[in-house]
Amino acid sequence: MTGQTPIIPDDLFREAVQGFWDTRIAQTQAQVLAGKVDQGNRSAVTGGKQMDGFILTLTNFLLAAGVPQNHIHVKKSLTVIPGFFRPTKMYDFLVVNPEKRQLKLVIELKSQVGSFGNNFNNRTEEAMGAALDIWTAYREGVFGTAPPPPWLGYLFVLEDSPASRTPVQVAEPHFAVLQEFRGASYAKRYELFCQKMVRERHFTAACFLVTNREQAAQNPNYTEPCSDLSAVNFLQQLIRHAL
Repeated sequence: MTGQTPIIPDDLFREAVQGFWDTRIAQTQAQVLAGKVDQGNRSAVTGGKQMDGFILTLTNFLLAAGVPQNHIHVKKSLTVIPGFFRPTKMYDFLVVNPEKRQLKLVIELKSQVGSFGNNFNNRTEEAMGAALDIWTAYREGVFGTAPPPPWLGYLFVLEDSPASRTPVQVAEPHFAVLQEFRGASYAKRYELFCQKMVRERHFTAACFLVTNREQAAQNPNYTEPCSDLSAVNFLQQLIRHAL
């Protein structure tokens, strides 16, 4: 594959973030009208379309950089790959070179709106499990032996709210937690998680965005708490590997 890195704007995911909030609101309203209201925020999650804007943005940038369209897979039936600890798993975004039968890119896109205490461990454990499964399967030759290894990315969108910014107490009945977790909010916990997963090479790169529902139509409509986890850094690494 040949091409060049397109210019990456600072507000790369502005339309994707607006679509994220618009979709969540529309899904909730549709279920209310249908008389099928899920508990809590689940009504806005079960529709499964809120991250489509991010997938479209990633697709357009890879196409602009010269990645062939038939290498990019976002359709659910085509984003399934084998694992090591389980037969298969469906991911959010794949790039596969069909000529070389080579897995190039795997990206997981996740979000969290409300219910931070209930879902933080679930989100992090799911991501850790996916990374472990992919890298172990790669080691065992499941995706072929052609270099380089696959690029594993993680994009996470978190609601900016008092609940996500408030310091959280930790339980220490037997041993002390790591110092960085003391007084850390859920927003800080997610930031630390993304940083550590990249630092420990479980993810090749990660992107962490924080957004407030009331600012969905504004520009900018999201913030990036950590430069290492910025959208520009994420896309630069992604496209460099894809080419």
